Amino acid sequence: MLKIVVPGAEQFDDAAQVFVYSKNQTLQLEHSLVSLSKWESKWRKPFLSKEAKTMAEQIDYVRCMTLTQNVDPNVYTALTPELLAKVNAYIEDPMTATTFARQKRRPPSREVVTSEIIYYWMIFYQIPFECQKWHLNRLLTLINVCDSKSQSPRKMPASEALAQRRALNAARRKRLNTRG
Repeated sequence: MLKIVVPGAEQFDDAAQVFVYSKNQTLQLEHSLVSLSKWESKWRKPFLSKEAKTMAEQIDYVRCMTLTQNVDPNVYTALTPELLAKVNAYIEDPMTATTFARQKRRPPSREVVTSEIIYYWMIFYQIPFECQKWHLNRLLTLINVCDSKSQSPRKMPASEALAQRRALNAARRKRLNTRG
């Protein structure tokens, strides 16, 4: 969970043609599957894409991440670039000690990952729904662990298997003193 303090600000509301004042506000934020689902249901596009987010989309994601109750909507327009950088650093944090060895892998999947795909993975691997409130990177790491542990062991390449059989046959021929 990330806590940030949004400073009080004086802003001009163009629509109402009035000045709007906000007080200092502490926000508790959680980058989770729940917040991802809220954001995707509003914007109707995948959050986990390489496409850059507009400022309005970034600020709205902070709103979706907010756990603090009864927050004045004007607080979100007072977010500074420094606070948004802090939020983005929190979003990028792996939040786990688990790492994966870099192996020769198949080409990256072109599947678009949305909240529904992640919920499917949770159901498939029987991950409890309480985990939807975890930091999203931690949940995705757990899904990757489940995926790697559930795969069958790597098969030996055919050339390696043939070489192993030749060596075993040669050892047997030598031990039994035969030619074939």
